[in-house]
Amino acid sequence: MSEIKDRRQKAMADLIREHVLANQEEVAARLSAQGFEVTQATVSRDIDQIGALKVRRNGRIGYALPDQLTAAATPSRLASVLRDWVRSVDIAATIVVLKTPPGSAHLVGVALDEAALDEVVGNICGDDTIFAACRSTADAEALAAKLKELA
Repeated sequence: MSEIKDRRQKAMADLIREHVLANQEEVAARLSAQGFEVTQATVSRDIDQIGALKVRRNGRIGYALPDQLTAAATPSRLASVLRDWVRSVDIAATIVVLKTPPGSAHLVGVALDEAALDEVVGNICGDDTIFAACRSTADAEALAAKLKELA
């Protein structure tokens, strides 16, 4: 059974690299065309396990793999991600709290990690919330200001 899963996930990753796939139905249809029998739950689980995220590229939203995101790690990329996905930035002591649409927090967290901002010690992402930990309240205030300015 694991061999089938490995082949399916490899095929999924190849499809994501080669095509702009905007939703799970498109992924399932492409996999079915390659002979894989999949359900929405299987596609959802596989997308999570291979680390695929929805991103905006060339004006279109579609899945991308982490290695595709790393190649685009620039300050302008962080600004773009913040503009597209962050709804609010707030401070709670030494933590900067960012709110996103449901399912988008991980994308923003990856962009924050890749930006390697001095103020950020690390971050934790939920479904629609990111906690960016800072060393001090001054760092948290500086980070929040920087993120709001970029957005």
